[in-house]
Amino acid sequence: MTDEAPKPHKRRVRYSGTHPRRFDQKYKELDPAKYADQIEHIIAKGLTPAGTHRPICVEEILAILDPKPGETAFDATLGYGGHARRILPRLLPGGRLFAVDVDPVELPKTEARLRAEGFSPDAIIIRKMNYAGIMGLLGETGGGFDCVLADLGVSSMQLDNPERGFTYKADGPLDLRLNPGRGKPASEFLRQVPLKRLETLLAENADEPHAAPIARAIKAAAPPAATTAALAAAVRAGLKAAVPGLGEEDMRKSLQRVFMALRIEVNEEFSALDRFLSVLPWCMKPGGRAAILSFHSGEDRRVKKAFFKGEEEGVYSSVSQTPARPSSAERRSNPRSACAKLRWAVRSSLPAR
Repeated sequence: MTDEAPKPHKRRVRYSGTHPRRFDQKYKELDPAKYADQIEHIIAKGLTPAGTHRPICVEEILAILDPKPGETAFDATLGYGGHARRILPRLLPGGRLFAVDVDPVELPKTEARLRAEGFSPDAIIIRKMNYAGIMGLLGETGGGFDCVLADLGVSSMQLDNPERGFTYKADGPLDLRLNPGRGKPASEFLRQVPLKRLETLLAENADEPHAAPIARAIKAAAPPAATTAALAAAVRAGLKAAVPGLGEEDMRKSLQRVFMALRIEVNEEFSALDRFLSVLPWCMKPGGRAAILSFHSGEDRRVKKAFFKGEEEGVYSSVSQTPARPSSAERRSNPRSACAKLRWAVRSSLPAR
């Protein structure tokens, strides 16, 4: 028997109205295992439940990678684990999936879900690391990878959570780091970056047509933008002054591009992708298959160039000549898949350097 008093029941924080609007109030979406029927209803409406992520081009990726029992695979961006969950059963028995991610917030949650579903540490080896360091895993693979998947970009869990600062749609700290413990947040970067450099990265990272007036407006903001709402307000003000009559849809597209360009810069995404693509052939076994899912032209251009160059040099026996796109049904069901492009490459028998 114990003398400890029972802990009082803690009631869920209530919200006004009939539907929760804030991310932290969406208790059903944030606990999909408990409220599975409500989650199915949300997905049926073409939405992504808060705090989750819907994998894109799953069947197409499985067809490209063709994972088999006993093979060794690599998931470059584990995220919510949607692709990994479909690849793993095809590798068993005897196969292994090495899965990495840089996000220390979401990675433990994903690992806990996969372990709870019965995937053992022998079947899926999870590491917090950047996929550009893939060569560091070769000593554990026994000769390289049979299948490699890289789902680039950002996950819905990061986009939806205002505390991560990835979206203009909700106010939060202007952070944008995939790993909040590494590098500088976007707010600090904007305080330090010169005007011309900011204009250049908006154009190069996101193909923003109004890069110059947007950069001027951001740098002229007083005080400097420290929140997502403040940055969005500065961008809107700059566009209204420089491009009178710009429609709301074009305004939203520019906001999306600005946030994307800053995210790419803060996380050094292009340099990581370039490093990964340069060593990828030497991390694959002969006949190994690679699939890369990109979400904007800057990523796709790099993947296309690296794959074509590899085919010319003979390290790839074949590559996709054009990218595959999500089906019309998938784009309707999951609008966030609309801009995705999928490219593939098959490793030749040329010996690794």
